[in-house]
Amino acid sequence: MSTVESLLDDARTHITRYTPEEAAAALCRGALLVDLRPVEYRWRFGEVPGAIAVSRHVLEWRLDVTSEHRLAQLRHGESDQEIVLMCNEGYTSSLAAYQVMRQLSLTDVKDVAGGFAAWQAAGLPTVRRLAG
Repeated sequence: MSTVESLLDDARTHITRYTPEEAAAALCRGALLVDLRPVEYRWRFGEVPGAIAVSRHVLEWRLDVTSEHRLAQLRHGESDQEIVLMCNEGYTSSLAAYQVMRQLSLTDVKDVAGGFAAWQAAGLPTVRRLAG
C-alpha cells in the first residue's frame, strides 16, 4: 500500500527541484512560474511578481499544450517549455509536477523546494494584493 510520503518520495526522484533562487533565475529567463496556492494564501502572504496563479484543480487543463483552456503564456503544441510549479511549502507542487509530466508528456516541469515560504524567507520579491 502506498502512503502519501512514498508518493512524494517517488515524485521527487523524477523531477528537478529548484531552490527559490534558481526558480527566480528561471523566471527571468522566460520560464512560467505557476503558483498553485489558494487565493486566500495569496491574499494573506503575497504573491511572486510574474507568477501565474492556477488553482490545482484545473492545472491539467491549463497546462495541456493542446487545450483551448491552456495558459495564454503556454506555447501551443510545445511540450518542452520550462514550467516551474510553486505551492506554499513544496509538497503539492512536487506531486503536481510529476503528475502533469507523466500525464501530459511535458518534458520540463520543475517545482520550488520549500515553496512560497522558502521564496519569501530567501528575501526574494513578493507583492501584496488587497483581498476582495
